[in-house]
Amino acid sequence: MSSAVKSPKYAVGRVVLGLLAAALVPVYAQAQSSDIPRTVSGRPDLNGIWQALGNAHWDIEPHQARAALQMVPGPVVPIPAPEVVSFGALGAVPPGMGIVEGGEIPYLPQALATREANRASWVTLDPVVKCYLPGVPRATYMPFPFQIFQSESAFFITYEYAGADRNIYLEDPGPPQVDAWMGQSVGHWEGDTFVVEAQGFTGQAWLDRSGNHASYQLRVTERYTMTSPYHILYEATLEDPGTFSRPWTIRLPLYKHIEDNARIGVFKCVEFVEELLYGQYRKVGP
Repeated sequence: MSSAVKSPKYAVGRVVLGLLAAALVPVYAQAQSSDIPRTVSGRPDLNGIWQALGNAHWDIEPHQARAALQMVPGPVVPIPAPEVVSFGALGAVPPGMGIVEGGEIPYLPQALATREANRASWVTLDPVVKCYLPGVPRATYMPFPFQIFQSESAFFITYEYAGADRNIYLEDPGPPQVDAWMGQSVGHWEGDTFVVEAQGFTGQAWLDRSGNHASYQLRVTERYTMTSPYHILYEATLEDPGTFSRPWTIRLPLYKHIEDNARIGVFKCVEFVEELLYGQYRKVGP
């Protein structure tokens, strides 16, 4: 260890800098709040096309680069499963800092075992491989843009992947009548933060490619806070007593597309997985 690390002055300096940074945060936030675009009613204007960056869609927990999600025993060390070998570097997992507060999802023991089983058979089990809807919050940090439509009386989000949509009710319609991949969402404003309560899920959607998951009991509380004209701080707290030992939170920035030709593309991928899902039933011969 260097003398600088051992020095009391160095430690005190770090404390002072930390306190100074903490003191400046409210000032910075206040300055940003005056810069963000607003609607006629004074609410932050979240309209636009947004996208998450980074590698959370691979694994929301912090992780190092590895050869593949799905590995099998090799002659010396584990190797990529035959299903992903042909992808080469495209099948490898890039590193990620993670978006889980505290770094680790608080699974119950059986739920953790399920996560490991999911990861071991990722290619055949991940619902997104089959173009099923991604669920909440996964839709937000997939590597695809999404668009927010906001007015004084409505709030709607459409996602490029699989044509997924969410109508965010601004008046609570009561408990969900049926379970759905994207659940039922009800939103309200808390100051400059748009808060969405989502529930009524099927329990089939994953949280990322690494097999992280939840059950039909999942409740997600999302918070959209605009920090500049081009950034949203996205936070989501997940509660599921059948899967997690306590509520936990993910947090990441979202970036606005500002190019002149920014559009949400059409990626309704159902037709692209017909061979995967139904190719075995094709009639062969006369």
